[in-house]
Amino acid sequence: MINLINTLDRKDVTKMMLGYKFALEEMNTKISILLEEYRIIHEYNPIEHVSTRIKSPKSIMRKIEHRNLAWTLPEIEDKIRDIAGVRIVCSFEEDIYRVAELLTKQRDIKVIEVKDYIKEPKRNGYRSLHLIVKIPVFLTDSVREVFVEIQIRTIAMDFWASLEHKIYYKYNRTVPEEIKNGLKEAADQVTALDYKMASLNKAVNILKERDIEENSQTNDIRKYIQQFMKIEPK
Repeated sequence: MINLINTLDRKDVTKMMLGYKFALEEMNTKISILLEEYRIIHEYNPIEHVSTRIKSPKSIMRKIEHRNLAWTLPEIEDKIRDIAGVRIVCSFEEDIYRVAELLTKQRDIKVIEVKDYIKEPKRNGYRSLHLIVKIPVFLTDSVREVFVEIQIRTIAMDFWASLEHKIYYKYNRTVPEEIKNGLKEAADQVTALDYKMASLNKAVNILKERDIEENSQTNDIRKYIQQFMKIEPK
């Protein structure tokens, strides 16, 4: 953070970074509440795991220079909207949209931008739902609205994205076309896997509902027989 602090006021930079930290803590609390409710009330967990990150000062500086932004905090906070990030990994694709809806309908979360790379994947095969939101952070002397980027994806999507990132960063030069084609092919297989697992999950849910219905009918018959047996002959 030294170079960033040298360029800007130390106290203001520290306050800015604290704002992102508090915003992520607020998001974690919201997600934890949703998870607990789903686990206890609905007996289902749509989220596998959650991770958060704050961009390093070096990464922020690279973005400032790359985008030719002014070295002022208002410019940085307004134009670089992914300094604070949350990644939510779900079991199935339908869970992604369910979690997104539950979060974005909360009154204090303001949705700024939605990028749906699931319905419209990137050219390299990348799939994920990206949300840019604003979260209010209550400080001792003010209330700040802080940008947070939320990425929501399935386990398979996250697996592909993590390995794709490692491959690209391991190879410092332009990635050969055959590797790009291989990654795209792998992305298509990941999509097929998501669809297959979703269909299996749906089939299991249908069987579960059928079992519950059959058990209910069996219990009704058993109760009727028990009542009948209690009737004394005339």
